[in-house]
Amino acid sequence: MSDVSYHERVNALQALASTGPAPFDRPEWYALLADRRAEPLFVTNGQSALALAREDGALVSLANWYSFTWRPLNPQQQSLDTIAGALRKRAHRVSLAPVPDEDGSASALEAAFRKAGWQVTREACDHNHILPVNGRSFSEYWAQRPGRMRTTFKRKAKKVETQIVTRFEEDVWQSYEEIYRSSWKPEEGDTALLRSFAEQEGVAGRLRLGLARHDGQPVAAQFWTVENGVAYIHKLAHLEELKALSAGTTLSAALFEHVIDTDRVDLVDFGTGNDAYKRDWMELDRPRYRIDCLDPRQPRAWPALAKRALRRLAPRRSAS
Repeated sequence: MSDVSYHERVNALQALASTGPAPFDRPEWYALLADRRAEPLFVTNGQSALALAREDGALVSLANWYSFTWRPLNPQQQSLDTIAGALRKRAHRVSLAPVPDEDGSASALEAAFRKAGWQVTREACDHNHILPVNGRSFSEYWAQRPGRMRTTFKRKAKKVETQIVTRFEEDVWQSYEEIYRSSWKPEEGDTALLRSFAEQEGVAGRLRLGLARHDGQPVAAQFWTVENGVAYIHKLAHLEELKALSAGTTLSAALFEHVIDTDRVDLVDFGTGNDAYKRDWMELDRPRYRIDCLDPRQPRAWPALAKRALRRLAPRRSAS
């Protein structure tokens, strides 16, 4: 088994995978994040790798709120066991999220850190709403949506025109940013990162950027990507003062139709969050996990371990 090595540059991941199964597994994605984190740390033993960041003496996932998932690159259980053991010399705490488990990532990490002697908790920290297409056409899928949504679409669809572009176009992106800034959403995230990501996805042919216009004015925008049979819904926005147009519903329907009938995806992934409207479009809800690992041999971990113990005791006290 190769020795574990530590790197501050993302090129340490290049030998493992030039592309990943999802947008958030590629070295290019981690490069965007690393540029914005003061202390990224890429840990590898030549077979598997973890993309991490230093934070208050601990190590955390190299992720941000645009990340649908975080997981090991090229996970192999024996390699993860080795990395988990080596990390006890680097930090008193390792906190990993949002980790999926439909592919076994959360279970593999939990097992590796437990075997290495860490005290590990695993808890659901977020939701991931998805749509398995199961061979349906858009019209078959649409017929199964809630009646009120289909009725809204029927009444409002003619009030807006939709456009979907599959490459990065400056004027369309500017419209997207203007709508997002003027939408009901609070100031959030990193628009420069999102633009860089959209440019990368456009060059690769994975971008699906939608606009809805009313009387020529952009009123709703959506940023999707498509790869490996999956459509990812990254960001949605509409002008709150024109909410009555239901332009977001009309634009969503156009994009769903495009990815189902043209791209022929097998799955649509609505990212993280448990917004009620996602349940109208999606059909399954997958958990995302936080795996929090504390090293009981290190004094810096003891206060957090004591808090854990108190939380475990609290339900027993209330029950008695």
